Amino acid sequence: MAHQDEDHMIEEDEVDEGGGIHPGDGQQQEEECVISDEDFDTDLELDRFHMRNLSHTGTNALAISLVTNTSILKLNLRDNWMEGIGGASIADMLKENCYITEIDLSENRMGEYRARALSSMLLENSTLFSLNLSENHLDERAARHLSPALISNQKLQHLDLSHNRFGDIAGGKSCMGTAIAENTGMKSLNLAWNCIRGKGAIAFAKGLEGNIFLRTLDLSFNGLGKEGAVALEEALKHNNTLEDLNISNNRIPLEGAIHFALGLKVNTTLRVLKMSRNPMQSAGCFAILKSVQASLFS
Repeated sequence: MAHQDEDHMIEEDEVDEGGGIHPGDGQQQEEECVISDEDFDTDLELDRFHMRNLSHTGTNALAISLVTNTSILKLNLRDNWMEGIGGASIADMLKENCYITEIDLSENRMGEYRARALSSMLLENSTLFSLNLSENHLDERAARHLSPALISNQKLQHLDLSHNRFGDIAGGKSCMGTAIAENTGMKSLNLAWNCIRGKGAIAFAKGLEGNIFLRTLDLSFNGLGKEGAVALEEALKHNNTLEDLNISNNRIPLEGAIHFALGLKVNTTLRVLKMSRNPMQSAGCFAILKSVQASLFS
């Protein structure tokens, strides 16, 4: 618990590179329901099972019991310090269990090892439609494992990969960018708070251009910059399914905003656009507003 409390104290006020303050998840985690021994005898809901601080030993025991369980549909294992072995046990369990549809594995420091195990699971599992892998130290190496699984798995609809370390290589042609383009089942994808910039930003935008199923995309707190905004111009011109896009805190300058506005003017499906805290100046804001106006009355 000492390690956990220290992490929460550090995360409570994160300062983004654009100068804004991003509240950490510490307060939210403290408010999350913690099951006591008494709760097990009274009002435990089988379809929403919350446990914390299992470590890999407890996770292994839980995984064994869940292999044949038919009652639990939603499983929250957030912030449990599973370590590599525990995460692999959960992944193996999900290969056999065909009832769990939603699982939260965020804040478990998975890294590449467990990403490989989860990727193997996604190639076999056909019932999971929501997976949260936020804040798990996932980087370029993890992306190489996840990408082919996301291309193959067409059942997963909601994926949260926020607060990880995906960057230029992760978005490359043979990696996550391609996975986004070729996946035909995902409806929402969260990639906020990663290191997506430069070539990686262009690759992600190219993937969005080719995807015809994604409805919600969060790319906030990355580094799309001018290059990413230019690539998004083309994506918005060709994509006709995206409805909700968040590109706040992405260092998008005036020129990038103008290019983005050109794509926005043509797009007919986007309903929610968030792009706060970008240095696009008054002229960039004006270009965006003119495109929105033109789209509304076209």
